[in-house]
Amino acid sequence: MNMGLIWRMRYEDEENLTPSWGNMLHLHGSGLYAQKNSRIQEEEEEEEEAHASKKTHILTTTLSSAAPDGLESVVINLDHGDPTMYEEFWKQKGEETTVVTSSWQHISYFSDVNNVCWFLEPGLVSAITALHRTVGNAVTEGRHIVVGTGSSQLYQAALYALSPVDGPGPMNVVSAAPFYSSYPLMTDYLKSELHKWAGDAYKFNKEEPYIELVTSPNNPDGFTRQDVVKGDKGILIHDLAYYWPQYTPILSPADYDIMLFTVSKSTGHAGSRIGWAVVKDREIAKKMTTFIEINTIGVSKESQIRAAKILQAVSDGCIHHNRKEAETNFFDYSYKLMAERWKRIREAVNKTTLFSLPSFPQETCSFSGRTFGQLPAFAWLKCEGEIDDCESFLRRHKVITRSGKHFGASMKYVRVSMLSRESEFKLLTERLPAIKT
Repeated sequence: MNMGLIWRMRYEDEENLTPSWGNMLHLHGSGLYAQKNSRIQEEEEEEEEAHASKKTHILTTTLSSAAPDGLESVVINLDHGDPTMYEEFWKQKGEETTVVTSSWQHISYFSDVNNVCWFLEPGLVSAITALHRTVGNAVTEGRHIVVGTGSSQLYQAALYALSPVDGPGPMNVVSAAPFYSSYPLMTDYLKSELHKWAGDAYKFNKEEPYIELVTSPNNPDGFTRQDVVKGDKGILIHDLAYYWPQYTPILSPADYDIMLFTVSKSTGHAGSRIGWAVVKDREIAKKMTTFIEINTIGVSKESQIRAAKILQAVSDGCIHHNRKEAETNFFDYSYKLMAERWKRIREAVNKTTLFSLPSFPQETCSFSGRTFGQLPAFAWLKCEGEIDDCESFLRRHKVITRSGKHFGASMKYVRVSMLSRESEFKLLTERLPAIKT
C-alpha cells in the first residue's frame, strides 16, 4: 500500500486549530485510512476500531490521493489529558467490569440517608476505601467520603465549604506556579463574592485569609509539591489526582484535611465523571455535600456503580499480582506503559537541541517496591534557544499543546499529554526530532 496521503485539513476555529467533525481518521495497524463519519457508521467491519476512530478528536482528514509527505500534515492534538491510552487494558477485562442496570433501578435521588453525603452509593465507598488501603496512598479511616461529578465539582464544593459567608471580602485562592490551568477559571467562573483567584502562591504576601491548592504530583510539571505560603491564616486543599503508582512512587499514605481524587486519572475513566474527596472534618464534608446538592442534586448513580465496579476490579487485580494473573494488575500494566512512553519521548527530545524535559529524583515505591522517578501524565516541554513562544512554534508544526502562560509560567514551556492513544503518541515521538526552526 502506498502510505503517502494528501490531507486536507479543515478547521472550525483557525486560531485554535479546532478539527471539524465532518471526517475522522482511522488508524488500522500499519495503515492510515480516512473516512467520513457517515461511512464509519455504515461500514464498520470491526466495531471496536470504528468506535475508537469516531472518538478521535486530533484531526480531520479527507483521502484524496497519495503523497509521500502525508503524515507531516496530520495535526496531533495533545492539549487535553484525555486518558485514552487505558482503553486497551480495559478491553481485556470484558464482562468482569461490565455493569448492567434495569430501568427500574436507581430511580430515587437517595443512596444512604444516614451518610453525610446522602447520594453516595455504599458500594462506591467500599471500593474507594479498599483501593486506598491496597495502594497505601491515602488515609481513609475515620474520614468522610464526598462524591462529585469529577474532582472539578469537588474543588468548587471545597471552596464553597471553606469560604466564610460573613468575611470582610472574598477568600484569596492561590497555588504555586506552574499551577493547574483550570484553577483560575473555576475559581472566578461565577464571580462569586465568597472567593477569588489571587495567583501564584510564591508571590502571595497579604496578611489575609487564603486557601492554598497543593497539587502533588503537580499538573503540569509532575513534581512532588508541598504548601508554599507560610502564613497562619491559610487552609489547604490537596489535589492528589496523580498520586497513583503508575505516575509516582507512593511514599506514605497522604493524611490531609481535604484530599481530592478522580477516576479520570487513576483508572482512565474520564467519561464517567466521578471524583471523590476524603475529608477529615464532618462540617466541611456537610457543606461540600450541600454545594453538590444545590448544584446538581447529587451525582449519577449509574456512574457511581460503574466506578465502584472498576475500582474493585483494580483492587482485586492487585491481590493477584504475584501470581500467573499478573497481567490483571492495572497498576503494573500502567506503570510499564508510562515508563515505556517516557523512555521514548526522552529519546525523541534527546535527538534535537530544540527541546528539553525535566529530570526527577528516584525514590522507592512502597506499593510496588520499584525505584523510579516520576512518570507524569504530562510532559512539561521547554523550547530552548530563541524560541520564546513554544506553543505557537509547535502549532506551526501541527502539534497542539497548552502554553505555559495558562499555568502561570513562561511561554517557553508547554504541557503535552502523555495519555493519548498509541497512534498519536507514536506520531509525536517521530515528529519532535524532525522539527527544524
